[in-house]
Amino acid sequence: MRSVLLTTISLLAFAATAAVAADLPRQLPARAPAAYVPVAYNWTGFYLGINGGYAWGRSHWDGFGGSDPRGGMVGGTAGYNWQAMGSPWVFGLEGDIDWTNIKGTFTNINCPFGCETKNTWLGTVRGRVGYAWDRVMPYVTGGLAVGDVQANAIGFGSVSDTKLGWAVGGGVEAALAGNWTAKLEYLHVDLGHVNCGVLVCGVPSNVGFKADEVRAGVNYRF
Repeated sequence: MRSVLLTTISLLAFAATAAVAADLPRQLPARAPAAYVPVAYNWTGFYLGINGGYAWGRSHWDGFGGSDPRGGMVGGTAGYNWQAMGSPWVFGLEGDIDWTNIKGTFTNINCPFGCETKNTWLGTVRGRVGYAWDRVMPYVTGGLAVGDVQANAIGFGSVSDTKLGWAVGGGVEAALAGNWTAKLEYLHVDLGHVNCGVLVCGVPSNVGFKADEVRAGVNYRF
């Protein structure tokens, strides 16, 4: 009789435990962590910067000869980029003004004491079209160029004029930490020519100025 009683109590206890367990809420499955989706870099905005580099070119004196001006340059840059959301194309407008020391001299029978072509400042206003791979953007650029062209016939005289010309080239710009970007670019600049008259050169001569420049720059985007 005692064993029957103990067996009955054990069965009742097991049934009660099973019923309580059945009433407990089921544990929810663990939620997977949210996936990190990086935000693509957007180039839209206004920027200011500095640039510097080196230029070399060709100056032809009609009836005299020619020289190969070359020298350094340094200056400031300002511009604006626009990039539509989800598009890799970047459109911009950029201007710069540089102090330059680009000069070259030749000597021959027509210019026995030397003839010098010199450029002391150069500015450009250009459009830019770039294709962005996130934080790296190669681009092409072109527009107006303006600067001084000086012609100096040593021992005779000199003439200087501000000339309007054109510039075309390309480069690559990359985003650094924060709002900083860095660029490397090439430009070909043509400022046309100045006229070195009889009183300066002895005979009339058109003095042309063309230059190729490579420069690096650092910009801060606002």
